[in-house]
Amino acid sequence: MEFIALLLTSFLFGGMLLFSVGFGSLCFKFLEPSVARAFIRKTFPYFYNYVLFVSTLIFLFSFNISKVAAALAFSVFITTIPASKIVMPAINKASDARQKRKFVLLHTLSVFITVFHIIICGALLYIIFMP
Repeated sequence: MEFIALLLTSFLFGGMLLFSVGFGSLCFKFLEPSVARAFIRKTFPYFYNYVLFVSTLIFLFSFNISKVAAALAFSVFITTIPASKIVMPAINKASDARQKRKFVLLHTLSVFITVFHIIICGALLYIIFMP
C-alpha cells in the first residue's frame, strides 16, 4: 500500500510541476498568444480531472498508512473543486471581458492554489516515504 501511495503521490507531484511550470510557459513561448490561450483553456479541465482522480486514489491508498497523509490528499482533492469549477471559469470570463486587474487577481489565486497543492504533495512524499 505504501508503495502505491508513494508512486501515486510522485505521479501527482511531477504532473503538477510539469504542467504548471513546463507546459504552461512553453505554450506561450512556442505558440502564438491567441493559439496558446485557446490551447491552455482546453487543457485545464484535463489537468483538474487528473488532480481530482489521482488525489482521490492517494487518499484511498494512504488512509491506512497515515491519517495526516489522507487528510492532506483530501485537502488537495477538495480545494481542486472550487479551483476548477469557480476560479478557472472566472479567469476565462475576466480575460474575455478584458478585465486585466480581475484577471491578474484570479490568476494569482489559481497559481497560489497550485503551489499549495505542490507543497502538499511534497509533504505527502515525505510522510509516506519516511513513516
